[in-house]
Amino acid sequence: MCSRTFSYRSRLKVHQRVHTGERPYRCDMCNKTFSNRSNLKVHHRLHTGERPYHCDVCNKTFSNTYSLKVHQGVHTGERPHCCDVCNKTFSNTSRLKVHQRVHTGERPYRCEVCNKTFSKICSLNVHQRIHTGERPYRCDVCHKTFIKTYSLKLHQRVHTGERPYCCDVCNKTFSNTSRLKVHERVHTGERPYRCEVCNKTFSNTSSLKVHQSLHTGERPYGCDVCNRTFTETRKLKLHQSVHTGERPYRCVVCNKTFRDGRYLNVHQRVHTGERPYRCDVCHKTFGFKISMKIHLRVHTGERPYCCDVCNKTFSNTSRLKVHQRVHTGERPYRCDVCNKTFSDPSSLNVHQRIHTGERPYRCDVCNKTFSETNKLKAHQRIHTGERPYRCDVCDKTFRRTSNLKAHQSVHAGEHPYCCGVCSKTFSHKNVLKRHILSNCNQH
Repeated sequence: MCSRTFSYRSRLKVHQRVHTGERPYRCDMCNKTFSNRSNLKVHHRLHTGERPYHCDVCNKTFSNTYSLKVHQGVHTGERPHCCDVCNKTFSNTSRLKVHQRVHTGERPYRCEVCNKTFSKICSLNVHQRIHTGERPYRCDVCHKTFIKTYSLKLHQRVHTGERPYCCDVCNKTFSNTSRLKVHERVHTGERPYRCEVCNKTFSNTSSLKVHQSLHTGERPYGCDVCNRTFTETRKLKLHQSVHTGERPYRCVVCNKTFRDGRYLNVHQRVHTGERPYRCDVCHKTFGFKISMKIHLRVHTGERPYCCDVCNKTFSNTSRLKVHQRVHTGERPYRCDVCNKTFSDPSSLNVHQRIHTGERPYRCDVCNKTFSETNKLKAHQRIHTGERPYRCDVCDKTFRRTSNLKAHQSVHAGEHPYCCGVCSKTFSHKNVLKRHILSNCNQH
């Protein structure tokens, strides 16, 4: 068939099985078959764990002599097999043969499910786990499973905090080289991946792929629980933790847990004080990118979120949502002490200080304390003399907007405060209060 010659009939017989496909030797544990007895014997050691061949240098053990011989090249540095195209050298012929497929384009291993081809059988084996769902490598800490050992190794750095790859420009560290490479494009400005529809460019392929779904409308990843669909597996996985309650990422300082490692990284800035985002206009710094984006609207005047009831506009969705409760009357935040309700959590937090007596904001001039930052700020104007609020009619200035508003009612002739005893009206609340104490109590 191939004209190859042998010194023994027995070796010829074994060789002919390459052509006939005969594999008469079967493993009694996994039913895998082999063309000769020696290969079956070596294979059995996978089940028994036997590794009888020993490296004299590092004591590492192996199940067969060939693997030992290849390993010894690590110590000797010997790489006797050379690629005749690019001169790259290898420690054994099998690795050279696989490498040569880079030049020839040969991909002899085909997936029977999707017909995708591979240059290495190990790559095919890993790929097939996508179809079988097999994830044989498990994290000892959080029990998350992976298709390949490399993915497990990278994941374990989430728990160990190991980030061995460092950016030469800003010293930021990463858990793997691919993330470092993508990050370096922040400094170089390189954006090699281009959308064919709108020509927008991206620094990595995953961002391009997600962007393209905006044009196609494709959301191929669906939640098995609620059927919600997503453009990325990462977003699907993050969403699924809403159903499972899984929060595998833990802050080592305060033990707070998170569904996503990126949320943990952002949270840690609370403890480190890191504020990496700086406003180009006023140089104010922020711990979160979204906070800086919202802040920039102070300078641009942009208020893109509009109330559909009164058309009042807001710089962010959270303020719009709180405002809409003015129209709906919704007050979902309740005080545990007095049951008073509030439309937003910050108002509840301030209110609760009435019960706790907490006054965490202190004037650095007179040491007077306050329960709210805006009250402290208004108080500090006593010391600075600042009166930033001016009446458009008489140019009188005020420290607080509330004082200006009460003053403007004088010009408008408004008397919004009414005595419940005698029905007399007043322009100022404090005047009504004095009236009640001095006059109405005498009747």
